[in-house]
Amino acid sequence: MSDSALVPPSTVVLVSGGSRGLGLAIVTDLLDAGLTVAAFARSVTPELEKLADAHPDRVHVGAVDVTDLAAAQGFVRAVEARFGPIDGLVNNAAVGQDSMHTHTATADIARIVETNLTAPLQLTRLVIRRMLGQGRRGRVVNVTSICAQRGFPGLVAYSATKGGMDAATRSLARELGGRMLVNAVAPGFFASEMSAVLGSTQLDQIVRRTPTGHLTEPAEVVPVVRMLLREHTNINGQVIVVDGAASI
Repeated sequence: MSDSALVPPSTVVLVSGGSRGLGLAIVTDLLDAGLTVAAFARSVTPELEKLADAHPDRVHVGAVDVTDLAAAQGFVRAVEARFGPIDGLVNNAAVGQDSMHTHTATADIARIVETNLTAPLQLTRLVIRRMLGQGRRGRVVNVTSICAQRGFPGLVAYSATKGGMDAATRSLARELGGRMLVNAVAPGFFASEMSAVLGSTQLDQIVRRTPTGHLTEPAEVVPVVRMLLREHTNINGQVIVVDGAASI
């Protein structure tokens, strides 16, 4: 895919949870494609700071907890003051789970739901209100998970939040009536802290039943996110799975 297929270089994309893992890979990829990126996470990692230092005119970063709506509002205003209106939103921030449902504390369920479902819905509402007010045909990409479509022990609350984001993606795309495009990307399991809850035995089983023979890698997901931020596309209200056909 050529850079000319993307939205204009002045496009500003906001990425939540952009400090490490897939989020950092998305930020890096969008910068390489010539876009301007605003990224926040609970803490700004040295890797994200390095990107900001390397692209001082196209990167804005901040330490923001996605569940802190006031802080998120302040971050959005700061981005607009520096770069102008936001054109795209990638909801990537999330927390994992490492407990069977019968052993998951009420406070932990609430934290997972607030971080993975309530907060991104609030951030999306905040950003699309501003997009609509400015007459911009923006893009929203929600990073969800195959956990929303296939059952895995130890991930009940996490799966529920990702399923909620898949449903919200479809409903919001319909609600907005084409004024902006809303899609989701559902990656398979990465070799990461989040997937560690499954244990080596279950991860090995996932690899064995995956036709491509390996766990999902961030490099396989970022091109899909980038595609969904394109200027001209008729993909809307879709959940695109990237898992090597493991969930089929």
